[in-house]
This record gives sequence, structure tokens and C-alpha cells, in this order.
Amino acid sequence: MWDDAQQLNGVSGALVVVATIALAWAAFEWVVRQPLFSFREVIVTTKPAHASSGHLESIIREQLKGTFFTLNLDRAGDALMQAPWVQRVALRRQWPRRLEIDVVEHAPLARWNDSGLVDTHGEVFSADWDGDLPQFNGPEGEAATVAARYREWSALLAPLGLTIRTLTLSPRGGWEIGATDMQSPLTIELGRDDPGGRLARFIAAHDRTIAVLARAGRRIDQVDLRYRNGFAVRVPGFREKPVRKS
Repeated sequence: MWDDAQQLNGVSGALVVVATIALAWAAFEWVVRQPLFSFREVIVTTKPAHASSGHLESIIREQLKGTFFTLNLDRAGDALMQAPWVQRVALRRQWPRRLEIDVVEHAPLARWNDSGLVDTHGEVFSADWDGDLPQFNGPEGEAATVAARYREWSALLAPLGLTIRTLTLSPRGGWEIGATDMQSPLTIELGRDDPGGRLARFIAAHDRTIAVLARAGRRIDQVDLRYRNGFAVRVPGFREKPVRKS
């Protein structure tokens, strides 16, 4: 090989090409890291309704450890996703030195078990919220199912003047609704089998049963729909009259 001039020229040429590429890459790496390409403007395109603007700003400042070319957008986005109320984010570079950040927040639908919140997509998240929300209870991983039932059954009960305040799914699959007519609470036991069908039958019979008792001054605080051909109600303070013995 060392006596072959043609091979030596080929090897020399290849080494020159490799060295040129390495030098060009090093030069490029040096250029893109220069302060000339640092971000000068960071814009959050939508004003947060719940998330702390100060907290988001501190995260952004901490993560802006790069230039227009070197900033790791995925890492910065993941850091922003850890902030309370943030559901998803999108980061966009705008030439020459502008960074735009879209922040989409969770919209709270209900409280979940002891400490979490559920958003309108059925996702569980952690955040502080002082406002009034219904309470959902259920096994972990079932928040989306409970949220879907809540939307469905709220629409069915609304014409009766009933608002769902609590909705519980037991570990065994049984459902319980805690509703209110703005005056008094009403517990509706649905059980496991065909809860939607049971609720529909209750709604169909409401005007000739529960509403009649209400007009007569009888307040109902519990309805048990776990019967095949009917349902039972509980009237607080109601006592059957003793049967007269002849």
C-alpha cells in the first residue's frame, strides 16, 4: 500500500474530507451557541386563567439554556407540563430570536376522590381550587368513565330540576348519585346492572310518583332503583300507621 501512490492519494483525500467536515461542524457548533442567537423575546400567546404566570415565567427562564438553534424544545415543554393547571404546551421558534409558547389549561369539571381534580376531558390533575365543584368518587383509572356518566345523567336529570352534586362508582361497579333540587338532597341508588336503563325508568315515572309525594309535602331523601320492576323511596320521619286489631 505504501508503495501505491494512487492508494495513498485516495487515503489522503479521504482524511482531508473528514478533517474538513469535522472543522466545519465544530465551527457550526461554535456559531450557533453565540449570544447573537439567544432568545430576546419569549411570548406566552394566551393569558393563563388558572396557572400562575410567575411560575410559568420562572420555568421558562430556567429552561432557556440555549439559543435559537440549541434550545431543547421537548425538555422545555416537559418542564412546563409539570406546572399546576397545564394540560399541554406547544413551543415554536420564530426567526430570528423569538420563542412563542402556547399553554392549554385544564378546565375543572369536578373534584376527584380526596385530593385531585377532573377536567372536562376526564383527566385527573392536581391543583388548588376554591370554587364550587361536584364531587366524583371512584377507583383509580375510572375518572373518564365517571365524567362521561356525569355529563349523560346530568342532562337527563336537569328537566326534573335535579343537579348532580356527587357521583360515586364503587370498586364493585355500583353507581350512586347524590343530587339536589336546590332545597333538599336526594340520593339515587343505581347499582351495577343497567344503571342508565334504571335511571331512565325512574325519570319516566317521576311525575306520577316522586312529584306527587312532593306536592303532598312528603320530602324524599333516597330512591333505590335496584329492583327489577320498580323502586323504593325513603321519606324522612315517615312511620306507618299501626294496623288496628279487630
